[in-house]
Amino acid sequence: MSEQPRIDDARPDPETLLKAANAAEGRRTRGRLKVFFGASPGVGKTYSMLQEARKRKAEGMDVLIGYVEHHRRPETLALLEGIEAVPTREIQYRGITAKEFDLDAALKRRPALILVDELAHTNVEGSRHAKRWQDVEELLAAGIDVFSTLNVQHLESLNDVVSQISGVAVRETVPDVVFEKADEVELVDLTPEELLERLKAGKVYVPDQSARALQGFFKRGNLAALRELSLRRTADRVGEDVEAARGGTGRTWPTVERILVAVGPSPTSTMVVRAARRLATAMRADWIAVCVETPRVHALPEQDRARLDRNLRSAERLGAETVMLPGVDVVGELVAYARRRNVTRLVVGKTERPRWRDWIGTSPLDELSRRAGEIDIIVVRGIEEKEAGPDHGYGPGAPAKPAGYGWAVAAIAVVTGVGLAVVAALPNFALANLAMLYLLAVVLVAARNGKGPSVLAGVLAVAAFDYMFVPPRFTFAVSDTQYLVTFGVMLAIGLLFGTLTSRLRDQAAMSRLREARTEALYRMSQRLSEAGDFKALLEAAQTGLAEAFGGEAKIYLPGREGRLAGTGEGPEEADLAVAQWAFDNGRLAGRGTDTLPASRALCVPLATARGAVAVAAIVTERQIGPETGPLLSAFSRHLAVAFERQQLAIEAHRARVEGEMEKLRSALLSSVSHDLRTPLSVISGAAQTLLSRPDTPPETMRALLQGIHDETARLSRLVSNLLDITRLESGAVELNRQWVSLEEVIGSALRRLDSALAGREVKLDVPADLPLVHADGVLLDQLLFNVLENAVRYTPAESPVSISASREGAGVLVKVEDEGPGFSSGEETRVFEKFYRGLAAKSERGAGLGLSICRAIAAVHKGRIWAENRPSRSGARVSFWIPVGDSVPGQEKL
Repeated sequence: MSEQPRIDDARPDPETLLKAANAAEGRRTRGRLKVFFGASPGVGKTYSMLQEARKRKAEGMDVLIGYVEHHRRPETLALLEGIEAVPTREIQYRGITAKEFDLDAALKRRPALILVDELAHTNVEGSRHAKRWQDVEELLAAGIDVFSTLNVQHLESLNDVVSQISGVAVRETVPDVVFEKADEVELVDLTPEELLERLKAGKVYVPDQSARALQGFFKRGNLAALRELSLRRTADRVGEDVEAARGGTGRTWPTVERILVAVGPSPTSTMVVRAARRLATAMRADWIAVCVETPRVHALPEQDRARLDRNLRSAERLGAETVMLPGVDVVGELVAYARRRNVTRLVVGKTERPRWRDWIGTSPLDELSRRAGEIDIIVVRGIEEKEAGPDHGYGPGAPAKPAGYGWAVAAIAVVTGVGLAVVAALPNFALANLAMLYLLAVVLVAARNGKGPSVLAGVLAVAAFDYMFVPPRFTFAVSDTQYLVTFGVMLAIGLLFGTLTSRLRDQAAMSRLREARTEALYRMSQRLSEAGDFKALLEAAQTGLAEAFGGEAKIYLPGREGRLAGTGEGPEEADLAVAQWAFDNGRLAGRGTDTLPASRALCVPLATARGAVAVAAIVTERQIGPETGPLLSAFSRHLAVAFERQQLAIEAHRARVEGEMEKLRSALLSSVSHDLRTPLSVISGAAQTLLSRPDTPPETMRALLQGIHDETARLSRLVSNLLDITRLESGAVELNRQWVSLEEVIGSALRRLDSALAGREVKLDVPADLPLVHADGVLLDQLLFNVLENAVRYTPAESPVSISASREGAGVLVKVEDEGPGFSSGEETRVFEKFYRGLAAKSERGAGLGLSICRAIAAVHKGRIWAENRPSRSGARVSFWIPVGDSVPGQEKL
């Protein structure tokens, strides 16, 4: 491989440098936070914090104690002496006086460094912030440095883990981001044995508390587990600091072993992968299997593409993280990725190359060794399989087709022919011009056919130029040695142009590949974002997969007990078993995989952090190889998130519906139980009186029987209303539409309310030419009856009621007005809710269903109903509009 100009592989990452610069800019105005971190109380966090504070004070720093919990320990109290402390703030809470950190006093005093103990502390109600870490955040924002303490059990992400270990629920927690943003973390460590000795000696708690602690939280097993958690969390923090510092250098720091193995289509790659696995196991290191996706990968024969896919899957089965890197410069991509991931050892296979190729360029292995720098290179000699083909190691571009070499020969022949014609016509034609023509031909061949044909064209150009035009002509002898320089320059320029042009072709091919993938993902994202419901989401997903992978696709969704079910046309149902396996195991299955490879469909689990949410089955004639793996993975992630979002929306809707149903059930029980119990009590009492007193006077007996009759009618009406509202809202009502006269409907409703309207004036305004209405007369009668009953029930006795009707648009408008108190503000819409009874109805008996039934009846007739207060005088108005119908019998002229 010839060396190409390049930027240093070990250069710092610009994004990392920019991030570090922004962080440094933010730290200029913000205070620094140092956390003294420990496994449990008693390890000495506060003591260490005070020691460090005294050291800073001795150096001349302005140190202030904001709040320190000393637990009356003599050694802690001794360290507090001589350091200024801000007085605590006293807050009355539930009959006691609580002492809290005075944030305002600290901000006013504004020291260079302040000590605020117990970062996870919960402030007493009445404080500015609910948590002490929020007080610390305000101090830091004001530019004040802070020392604080924290136990591992108070980290929010470890709260459940600590509860499982110790059996104690820790209620006070600190968000992990607060700990992660700390500028410095100092681990205060103590062995469980030493901590238990301190506890028994009374150096942690007073004797009574120490005895209880030894029987509960402070058990040796608990302390050992908490110590491990604190050590691991501190190690993670140190690792993050190291990685942040290393990222700015662009070099590998071997603080932890990490192995990278280069995987290709070579038959020896399987052995190389296994060797890397053995090395990672021996070193207890993470390992990564990487394949550089060059244009050559897409030009591989199907046999080699399948082998590459097997090699990557083999690495994944053995526990490696597999990565496809798009690029042209294989060595450069490997080294750059290894540095980004802080890889310490790079494992490659030993490639077989003809010796003559080493004469014209550096071998890939030599190039890798030279550019890897501080990364160790391990070369593995693999055992080839019998079907081993040509070496497909590190070549950057796709191999040239035989026709390309024909084009090279033809191009040089054409230029030679043109040159002979020109020299014959112009004997004094400068040979330098002919040399330019040959160079042009070499560049054109390189642009069209790649590196191999361009090298051939360069060699043929030098030979043809020498033989045909350089004196003495028609021999390879050279009379003027200066032409040797011309030959060398021509050959070098031809090779250089060929290599650069070939690289540009490869980069253009990779750019087109990335563009195609990005466009496919964009189209899919656009379709998913436009999907308004679950059906549209399914169609968008299946269409997007079919277009991207050239075939048909089907989405299988889980039903009851996690069993998948089909969602429409697509791959045959025989593939359902394969999809079920992929769903249950969270792995690819079907065509092209090691699991059920005879299936015609490739089944891809769509999984999120919550687990698999669906399975996509793809049937295509294309080979879904490793180069399409990143696209397939991106599609599966997009689809999984989309389906999870849709499922969450459905679950949220179901939860809302269940909540509304629960509210409805509660309201129903609350309302109906009272309305059922009251008439039943009246009926029961009256019946008991009649039974127990046979000599009841006739007048009293008649009154009791009338009460039983009235309450029975009331019960019947309540049950009827409940049944009506249930049937109407469930859609179980079939309208018996007939041509109905509103005058008859109004008359029927008034007759049913004859006793209730006794003593009231009923004003009617119904035009004689009012058209018939195509409606269900019984339901329309019930609608008007409920409205009138409502007006009578909630207005003073003997107050008038008005009924008017008129033609309005394509329907008729009916208004019922009274002169009662009217509606309170906001009640105009709520009165149509089930079981709602307005403020004026509190003293009246009823279930609050009458107007709800009216709204349902109006809705099934495609009409509407509304309520309002009368604009000019007191009282309420309820209006409803019902469409007339398409054709009124005998009134077509209207």
